[in-house]
Amino acid sequence: MTIAEKPAAHADEASEAVEAVAATSEGAPNAWPDESTEAAILSELREKGEAVKPVAAVEVEEVDPKALPPLDELLKRIPAEVRETLDDLFRAKFVRVVRLPKKALK
Repeated sequence: MTIAEKPAAHADEASEAVEAVAATSEGAPNAWPDESTEAAILSELREKGEAVKPVAAVEVEEVDPKALPPLDELLKRIPAEVRETLDDLFRAKFVRVVRLPKKALK
C-alpha cells in the first residue's frame, strides 16, 4: 500500500465503522457501539498514533450516610426548570447521594 492509498483505506474503515453503528442504532437512540465496532475504532486510533487510555475507575469514599443530606432535600435545591430540562435532554433520574473524592473532580 502506498502512502497515497493509506488515507483512503482509513476513510473506508471509518465509514464502515460509522455505517455499522448507524445500522445497529436505528430505532435505538443513544445506542452504544458493539464490541467489534469499538475494537475497530480503537485499532484505527492506534494506527494513527493516538494514545488510547482506558478510563480509570474512581473509587467512592465510604462516608457515613447520616452525614449526607437526604436526596429529596438536594432535589429541592435544583430549580424545577433545570430538572425538567435534565429530564428532557438526558432522562436523568437522581437516585442516590454520594460524596466524590476531590481527585475525581480534577
